[in-house]
Amino acid sequence: MTTDPADLRPGAADLDYAGVARYWRSARTSILGPYMMDGFGFPAGAGQFRFRAEKKIVSRLIRQCSREGTALDLGSGIGHWTEFFAHQFAQVVAVEASGQLYDTLEARCSSLPNVTALHQNALSFQPRQSYEIVFTGGLLMYLNDIDVVGLLRKLRPCLGPNSLVICRESTVRSGIVTRNGEYQAVYRSVQIYERMFRESGFDVVSVEPNVPYISMQMGCELIKRWKTLAPRRLRFIPVLGRLTYLALRLGNPWITRMPAILGRAFPELTNHFFALRVSDEIEGKPVSRAIRA
Repeated sequence: MTTDPADLRPGAADLDYAGVARYWRSARTSILGPYMMDGFGFPAGAGQFRFRAEKKIVSRLIRQCSREGTALDLGSGIGHWTEFFAHQFAQVVAVEASGQLYDTLEARCSSLPNVTALHQNALSFQPRQSYEIVFTGGLLMYLNDIDVVGLLRKLRPCLGPNSLVICRESTVRSGIVTRNGEYQAVYRSVQIYERMFRESGFDVVSVEPNVPYISMQMGCELIKRWKTLAPRRLRFIPVLGRLTYLALRLGNPWITRMPAILGRAFPELTNHFFALRVSDEIEGKPVSRAIRA
């Protein structure tokens, strides 16, 4: 999907949740759809490449986590991450609001007895057990600031001192940019996310660029630009998409360093993994240990 500049508003985080839900009710259930990589001519292998690379990052982040615990996958989409966590942890709870995505999630995980799938909105979800890890794979970008903080605070009592929250979110280099229109999202800078996490009562353990995302996003933004320049009959998007993906794969990962070397801010959107642990303080005030029990 291309972006109309009029749909991007710097410095505002004001989403219409009805509009967000409407978009995801009709989203495609391929691996490219939830990754926002549809419409660029990429083969399905592009989504699979990105997911495999991201799994390596998450596997490293959860290396010290107890595998006897429960993983909570909030905004689980079509269930690729749920399936991954099912092979890593004793139990997995997956929460997805979109009926279409939920049906695919349920079918994907039907043979996994340790998965509990819930057709529910993440904001209305009430945690009722302890979790070893909580994963949000592109959920917070669809929530307004107050609801991000509220959701994370709601999860705190269910997390122990060694529990880990992993947030994988699309980011911008500074400030906040809200995308309105048919597709709505909030893109925040790393610094703003870090501040929000601290306000929610979490310490930021690590922040890591999502290199496979950045690589694929470079291709998406290049093809978007080509669409604005070339007449429709000369775009040849399926061919261009496959050639772009091939070039990105051959140049991975060093190609993502080229914009910085050339002194250019590209791509417009980036993505980061944030690893969080519960803090002893929330907004500067001590939090009782009993709350976390």
